[in-house]
Amino acid sequence: MKKYIFLGIIGLIVLMSCIAIIPAGHTGVVKLFGKVYDKELSSGIHLIFPLKTVTRMSIRTETYTMSGNTQEGEKKGDDAIEALTKEGLKVKIDVTVLYRLKEEKASDVYKELGENYAEKIIRPQIRSIIRETIATYEAKSVYSEKRAEVEKKIFENLSREINPRGIVIEKVLLRNVSLPAKLAKSIEEKLQAEQEAQRMQFVLEREKKEAERKIIEAQGMRKAQEIINKSLTPAYLKWYSIQMMRELANSQNTTFLFVPIDKNGMPIVNVYPQK
Repeated sequence: MKKYIFLGIIGLIVLMSCIAIIPAGHTGVVKLFGKVYDKELSSGIHLIFPLKTVTRMSIRTETYTMSGNTQEGEKKGDDAIEALTKEGLKVKIDVTVLYRLKEEKASDVYKELGENYAEKIIRPQIRSIIRETIATYEAKSVYSEKRAEVEKKIFENLSREINPRGIVIEKVLLRNVSLPAKLAKSIEEKLQAEQEAQRMQFVLEREKKEAERKIIEAQGMRKAQEIINKSLTPAYLKWYSIQMMRELANSQNTTFLFVPIDKNGMPIVNVYPQK
């Protein structure tokens, strides 16, 4: 009886060694006596040769952070990247890179770099690419107006170097750019002055357009007045007076009082509404 129990345990151990379970978001790299097989195991349950071993590697989106904050990042302590700008000024940059391992390239990455590939390839490339890119920009641009452009440039350069190795760079985030205190204050004051100048330029343009509108309006009123003045001839005024008296004559509540005529030959009419 004990013999069968022993054989059963042995058989169970052998059976378990033939089963490889790959969790979701991972891939399996198969090895046998140091040889790495090219075919990766996708998530799920797989039957394998008992002597083969499987190394599970994540294919999810991962992050690699280098920061001056001692409580975050892959390395404890101040791990911000120091770089020189185009004019030779030193800046410190906190960065986070989002990346993922290509499942079909996992065996190649394992053979060339091992499991800790982020430290061997991603970290040094981040430092190198950021320093090369920052060197082409002025401190003011990196700190403010062209920060998004710098971020995009770093992403493009890093992708060009990393992606062919079987690792996809998904995003680069410049989380903080630190300048020397005096320089940062100077840049902020300059940016504030530029914003104020732009605001004043807007106000001046608005006032200029309002003045032009008023000039055009005044010119139109003068033109209209000239046309009206030319049309107010004695004959027109006489005709208009007759028309007005005819309209008033139709009113039952109006009393007419005629006095001597004016110099144009028209009677001076006083109209008294009846109460």
